[in-house]
Amino acid sequence: MTPLVFAAVVAAAALHATWNALVKGNGDKFLSMTAVVLGHVPLALVAILLVPTPARESWPFIAGGVALHVGYQLFLLLSYRIGDLTQVYPIARGSGPLIVAGISVTSLGVVLSQGELLSVTLIAIGIASLVFARGADGLRNHKAAGLALATGCFIAGYSLVDGLGARAAGTAVGYYAWLTTINAAVFATIMGITRPGLLRRVFTEARGVALLGGGASFVAFTIVVWAFTQAPIALVAALREVSVVFALVIGVVFLKEPLNLTKVASTAVTISGAALMKLARS
Repeated sequence: MTPLVFAAVVAAAALHATWNALVKGNGDKFLSMTAVVLGHVPLALVAILLVPTPARESWPFIAGGVALHVGYQLFLLLSYRIGDLTQVYPIARGSGPLIVAGISVTSLGVVLSQGELLSVTLIAIGIASLVFARGADGLRNHKAAGLALATGCFIAGYSLVDGLGARAAGTAVGYYAWLTTINAAVFATIMGITRPGLLRRVFTEARGVALLGGGASFVAFTIVVWAFTQAPIALVAALREVSVVFALVIGVVFLKEPLNLTKVASTAVTISGAALMKLARS
């Protein structure tokens, strides 16, 4: 991985943690998540006009990516309704490399080195310990942890699909611009049917979240999809998990969530595993 790709993925991680904090910090999680998803569209439409159309071979990946991103957004939304950012985010993000590694070993015939096995073990320990972290109310939240883990499954899925799809598309920016535009249409349809009046409120009550959160999210995902075409998918997926450090700081400093030894230790172990995975795959 070149220094440019490394720096770009770390920057994307910071942006990713930021928009997640905007969703978590809003009282109406359905409103804030919908605002972020729709906030992708202005930049995506500009990109569609300026970059080449993705190759025909990539459209099945775009369709699969849309389904996985919608599932990810819905489960993340549900996780944030009942769990702290500093618990939900590390579990959701940290489980991605773990699941990718598991699929690679059990289904794709990939053999992991000792360093890679150790990194997977560290991530697993970090995630498992976060299940027992206490929330802002002082209670353990196993339901939030379970939803966050399900979110991590979608993260692993779209990481693999988007990585392969962007390579087939011949244009990483074009690939994600089309994917996120279709994703926004599907997500908006779901919210319009299940929560009447919500879409109108995005333009009256959550314009700031749409502009800031949606813009940050679009840039973050576009950077990562581009990075998938420049370096091994598993390596990029692992490196982007430094976002859990940004999420911990944002959750404690800005959202006033409690900081305890379990969260600090769990996050440190998860990050150590992601970092070791990067080194092991270098």
